[in-house]
Amino acid sequence: MTTAEHLETIDRLRAQGFPPEPAVSGDQSSGPGYRLVQLSRTRDFWDDDGSGREEAADQISAEYGALTQALTDRWGPPQVFGLASLLDRGLDGEEIPEPWNELCNTTDHVHLWRVEGRWLLMCVAQWDKEFPFMLLAGVTVVDPP
Repeated sequence: MTTAEHLETIDRLRAQGFPPEPAVSGDQSSGPGYRLVQLSRTRDFWDDDGSGREEAADQISAEYGALTQALTDRWGPPQVFGLASLLDRGLDGEEIPEPWNELCNTTDHVHLWRVEGRWLLMCVAQWDKEFPFMLLAGVTVVDPP
């Protein structure tokens, strides 16, 4: 997808309400107060010797950079919010609210914009080194913990 198509997806995401119960449908997860959508993904790396992983990381990073710049042009500079401490807190037994719990298990930071009373977030996520890189966007009314 192009940056323009990603922006259209984000605009649709921002216009949607939030479901009363957690749900996963295709490339979207949502629940009370949040929606996350996978904008793009690389291939997986189960049979990769390492060369494909680096190329895929460069590709998704370029896509992320272009989209982050487009959002910055719209709404100004983002806040960069680190998630490592949330992962540690969750592992220590603290209940981390969604979507922050899902995010801290797949990435170490997100870019955040505060737009019309909601947080818009962007990140590159990956469940583990064999899994694909995913470009994620999200909208939430749940403040970062």
